[in-house]
Amino acid sequence: MGPAAARPHPPEPEATLDAFFDWYYRTNPVSATFIGIHRHDHRLPDYSPAAIEQALAAIETLSDGLRRQRPTAPGRATTLDQELALGFLDVLRWEYASGYFHARNPSLYTGEAVFGVLSLFLRPFAPLRERIEAAIERMQRIPALLAQAQHNVGQAPRAWAERSIRECTGALAFFERGVGILIQDEGITHSGLQAAADQAAAAFRRFKAYLESDLLPRASAPYACGADAFDLLLRRGHFVAMDAGAVLAQAEEQVAACERQLEARAADAGATSWREAGTRLAGRHPSPEAYYRRYRELWEAARQAAEAQALVTWPDAPIRFVPQPRWAREAAPSLYFLFYRAPAAFDHLPVVDYLVTPVEPDMPPDEQTRRLQTNNDTAIKLTHVIHHAGLGHHVQNWYAYRASSRIGQIAAVDCASRIAVYCGGTMAEGWACYAVDMMEEVGFLDPLDRVAQAQSRLRMAARAVVDVKLHCGTWALEDAERFYQDRAGMTRDAAHAEAVKNSIFPGTALMYLVGTRGIHDLRRDLVGRSRDFTLQRFHDRLLSYGSVPVARISALMRAPDAPPAGSSPEKVRRRKRPRRGQLRKATPGQS
Repeated sequence: MGPAAARPHPPEPEATLDAFFDWYYRTNPVSATFIGIHRHDHRLPDYSPAAIEQALAAIETLSDGLRRQRPTAPGRATTLDQELALGFLDVLRWEYASGYFHARNPSLYTGEAVFGVLSLFLRPFAPLRERIEAAIERMQRIPALLAQAQHNVGQAPRAWAERSIRECTGALAFFERGVGILIQDEGITHSGLQAAADQAAAAFRRFKAYLESDLLPRASAPYACGADAFDLLLRRGHFVAMDAGAVLAQAEEQVAACERQLEARAADAGATSWREAGTRLAGRHPSPEAYYRRYRELWEAARQAAEAQALVTWPDAPIRFVPQPRWAREAAPSLYFLFYRAPAAFDHLPVVDYLVTPVEPDMPPDEQTRRLQTNNDTAIKLTHVIHHAGLGHHVQNWYAYRASSRIGQIAAVDCASRIAVYCGGTMAEGWACYAVDMMEEVGFLDPLDRVAQAQSRLRMAARAVVDVKLHCGTWALEDAERFYQDRAGMTRDAAHAEAVKNSIFPGTALMYLVGTRGIHDLRRDLVGRSRDFTLQRFHDRLLSYGSVPVARISALMRAPDAPPAGSSPEKVRRRKRPRRGQLRKATPGQS
């Protein structure tokens, strides 16, 4: 064999990425639905021993192909995607090989099973009949998926088993009663939908009984992923140079600073303490008649303020605030059911629905008041409008879906229980938290709003402390819960829920702090380097990279040959068409 035959040509970059995405969508069919890839809408994930073995083999094959691919110029999107894909595969290799997820976490299965069906009805990406037929097939596959869970998960941490039981309760509410409401509200006549829902409900009842009678009594597995795995997530997931100790030091410093800031802002607002300020905030809520309208009013005001201050080139990305659908209301409190779920990257629906907690005239007065106090003016302004539906996630998602990085387009899409690709977290959550900081800078927050914002910053820093200490084995789950109650002001139930979520997904609770600080640091650096720096150019440029690690964006924007910061409004507003072959054709008349 000659030398030429012994050294095959390296694969083309796009071909290796095509293979990566094809494998990703095939292996994660529910995530593919949320992303807007609909070739696998009828399928659920496979966690059988054979499938796990095949996944590990595929990870090695894909990693080898990505390492050997023909090089492109530094800074090119294909080069960035190669780097991010390799990092993601390194994280997945650990997930599959360690058994931290599929062999210990029953809620992985319950989440994929129920959201495999919910994902088909949360947005009208195809004619209803097509989505019903896919839902029927997925419901028919639920018994096999939950049987895999029962086979694979022989032991689990207690809180994970309890979370899975709660998700079973939510799934049963949907399959036993919610599907009937869906059939009624949508005028569905397909005879197979209810029968398939009954089959899915029976499977969830069996699995719930297994969790309660078999798994829960012997639940004792540890929550921590371990220091080595945590370091891997920092390096290959978030691409940060810091180790766990450096993250912890930053977080503890931030907690202390936020505690001081919180008391000072409470005094500025005329309150004796931040807790008294919180009581006053709860009392500033819209009337039942003005409740839904208030979301749009504050959204319009926030957009006008951002545009008046030239913070960013605001895209044409319609969003509407609508009550949570009736068929989801009983199930939602027990599930990872979000108000704002990142729009599917490749569906391109004309408007995004933000699912508002319903406040209806026929509710008991006490429940109506509780919901209005929870969704008070400040909560609507800071959390629902700025962080999620406006300058934060919604604007960032619009830019991401037009990024040249293919991973940057999809990484931060919300899936069954977490975002699509680990590396999207610091940008998605970092930008959303930074967006609220910006709106505070331009005077959009009043004194009581600023108290709430200080508390949000405190909780953001507290999450990072818990993330490191819990997963490096310093704290038990109970320690994390006490810290949230004593230092972050959370209620007992909220502290438990947050700590459990942190334990299930190591290295994710810190992405709020790491991402936000990374953006602020980059901005300070570039302001000092440029005489014609503007926030609009800086933010447009930052967002143009998509949902990729803030650390990688920072390196690219700091590079000596980096292009000018930001696109013109004309370029930003031009809609980029999806890549050929990535998106199913829209059906005429879809809405």
